[in-house]
Amino acid sequence: MKSAELDKLARRYGISPTRPSPDDREVAISADTKRKILSALEVELSGTTQGETYPTQREQQSGPAHKAIPKSFLPDFLLNTRVWGISLQLYELRSARNWGIGDFEDLSDMADLAGKLGADFIGLNPLHAPFLADPDRCSPYEPSSRQHLNPLYIAVDRLPGFVGSAELDRQLEGLRRSDLVDYTGVAKAKIGTMRDLWRTWPQAGADETYDPVDFEAFIARGGDSLRRHALFECLSFSMVERGAGAGWQAWPVVFRRFDSAAVAEFEHGHADEVRFHMWLQWLAHRQLLQAADRARAAGLRIGLYLDLAVGEAVDGSATWSEPDVYISKATIGSPPDPFAVEGQDWHLAGFLPSTIAAGDSSPYRRMVSAAMQYAGAVRIDHAPALRRLFLVPLGSRPDGGAYVRYPQHRLLQILAETSAEHRCLVIGEALGMIPLDLPDELAAARILSYRILSYEQDGKGFKPPDAYPVFGLTCISTHDHQTLAGWWRSADIQDRRNHGIVPPDLTAKHLRHRRRERRNLTTALRAAGIDVPSRLSARASGETLKELTVSAYRFIARTPSLLVAVRLADLTDEKKPTNIPGTSDSYPNWKPKLSVSLEGLASVPLLNRIAATMREERPRISAVRERSAGRRISNRQG
Repeated sequence: MKSAELDKLARRYGISPTRPSPDDREVAISADTKRKILSALEVELSGTTQGETYPTQREQQSGPAHKAIPKSFLPDFLLNTRVWGISLQLYELRSARNWGIGDFEDLSDMADLAGKLGADFIGLNPLHAPFLADPDRCSPYEPSSRQHLNPLYIAVDRLPGFVGSAELDRQLEGLRRSDLVDYTGVAKAKIGTMRDLWRTWPQAGADETYDPVDFEAFIARGGDSLRRHALFECLSFSMVERGAGAGWQAWPVVFRRFDSAAVAEFEHGHADEVRFHMWLQWLAHRQLLQAADRARAAGLRIGLYLDLAVGEAVDGSATWSEPDVYISKATIGSPPDPFAVEGQDWHLAGFLPSTIAAGDSSPYRRMVSAAMQYAGAVRIDHAPALRRLFLVPLGSRPDGGAYVRYPQHRLLQILAETSAEHRCLVIGEALGMIPLDLPDELAAARILSYRILSYEQDGKGFKPPDAYPVFGLTCISTHDHQTLAGWWRSADIQDRRNHGIVPPDLTAKHLRHRRRERRNLTTALRAAGIDVPSRLSARASGETLKELTVSAYRFIARTPSLLVAVRLADLTDEKKPTNIPGTSDSYPNWKPKLSVSLEGLASVPLLNRIAATMREERPRISAVRERSAGRRISNRQG
């Protein structure tokens, strides 16, 4: 194929002709990259595809440019007031009754506490289905399937027919004492116990929460998606026993497709086991619904706020169950930038642009609906994926990848429709290298932006509170960051050096920059009329840094952003980060537990001080004042 024809075909299928470089230049995409990306999009070089024809770049752009931008749901009360909530990792919760991992009963109890504190939501890590047969593969952002739930969060002791034993109690005591979640031990205890319960269910006595009739209805609603996921889990356990691994790409060839004769024979011989895994999904579904109900009953007007991962594991249930809707020859990543000069390959599978929004029951609609049915808010991780994804061809380095356009207008339409159906607001995390006009388009779609304090800086320092957007969620840090106290101590910079992510010379540069940031933060706090603790040096005491944390939360509480998230790890002054990006074997990511138990949280002074600060800065107002405030906000947005 001639170069001009290749370029034309690449443009037709939304492949950007350039990518950014670390020194802020645009680098031309090579012909080889174009061929590989076209192949990953299942495009023949003749110009035909195995699936439906993908619209040209101009056709895609004509949607947002010439049609009204679809608007996602926003509850009426949220136009009239500013609210706050608590963000946490569900697995990190300790309690006297859980099995070494936070669970849905802990979540319900946390909702009760949050309601008493005056919060309106609880923000959570993704609750997507993991690899049950390989529990240590525990990143919530590399799930096996985003359409199904994580059964490890089931509160087994709340199931009908459960009876403990002295041996189980000893096992659970060890799991509870550990400062890290022992996913393998938790899975062994929970799956083993639930297998025993399955053998006697429902004869053990079901109640209205666990009604066998509802289980059968759940199976009928779940259809092929639920059945294939359960079948994948069965096969995954079987393959691990054979030494082949939990992910399907390492299985014998005859089992790598869900529709093979070997898989059909396996399913026929393991029908009860398939139903067991469907039962686990039903139990998780019932308990998460209960937690959502408890949150609303506790007075949380938004309720649960769930996170959606940007992709799925390349060898998990989703790609095995629906191979025709996923890109199989490239993975999601990001181009080279100043903080990752070689680019990044996240090794995640993404939907094909041609299939993501196709049909009334499109993959994207099913994925977002799976979360929205439980939530009052969802957060879309890497919201730029609504417009484009950076794809890295298999076998290539990230700098050999390219941006590929997605049907943004149609995806916004699906979000608007599903959010209205489930009365669920939408938050879009759009950080890093993003199209300049994307934030405005997301705001026009009533998708709240995601603002992190340390990122909200310009040449003059930290932005003042009134510079933050109304349609936004503002927070101090996320799972990828240290707490505010850790940030102040430069613990994040030291971690990157200690784990070999950043060389010593660059570390020294980052430490100098952090000194300026510390000065700029105190300047911004004082300019906002907020007290700053005295003796605030780089080596400030723990008590001084707690005072600073209160001041910082007062600062973000004063922003006009409709939502503010208070990170639980800040309130308990955690020293171990949740996740250190760029590490794998050198740090136990997604495993550290909180240092304070759920039962002890209510008596933590810092938690109560920050909750009081939030109530003071973001009070619940009367209906009359809400209507007046709502008119002011509407005028500001007009």
